[in-house]
Amino acid sequence: MSKGPPHLWRIVVITVAAGLLSAACGSSTTTSGGGAPASPTHTSAAPTSPAASPAANSASPVCQDLAALHTSLNTLTHVKIGKGTVDELKSDAADVQAKLSALVATAKGEWQAQTSALQSALDKFKTALSDLKAHPSTSTISGAVTALGGVSAAAGSLLTAAGPQCGSASPSPSA
Repeated sequence: MSKGPPHLWRIVVITVAAGLLSAACGSSTTTSGGGAPASPTHTSAAPTSPAASPAANSASPVCQDLAALHTSLNTLTHVKIGKGTVDELKSDAADVQAKLSALVATAKGEWQAQTSALQSALDKFKTALSDLKAHPSTSTISGAVTALGGVSAAAGSLLTAAGPQCGSASPSPSA
């Protein structure tokens, strides 16, 4: 249990996590000008959507729930993982869980494979966060980073599948 090298590893892991999150977010969101995670109005950026009536699609309850989930996922995936951020990440994960549950109820089985995959990935992430809180180490940080990458990938699949129906809630909401 040396105290010096783990700090270096934490920096390396956090740097890798930031790169992973950037890559994952890059595949699920496209922002011009630095992206502000606090912007909850992703549904207003639909002018480039190929859907026949994007305003009608994005106004549907399922698309509103999808947009809310997308916003919550953006918040979760833009937090750097580390020993001091576990409580924030747990809170953000709980918010994603609530938004995912609302979407599943509203969607009534639509995108079931994708919502189930996101639920599974979110469960793994919550477990990784519990491990990180109980035993902070480079290994548990790496596990949380990997699990968050799984959440991001599953979310990207869901957003891609929902894109044709919801237009602006697709993986590139601010295009």
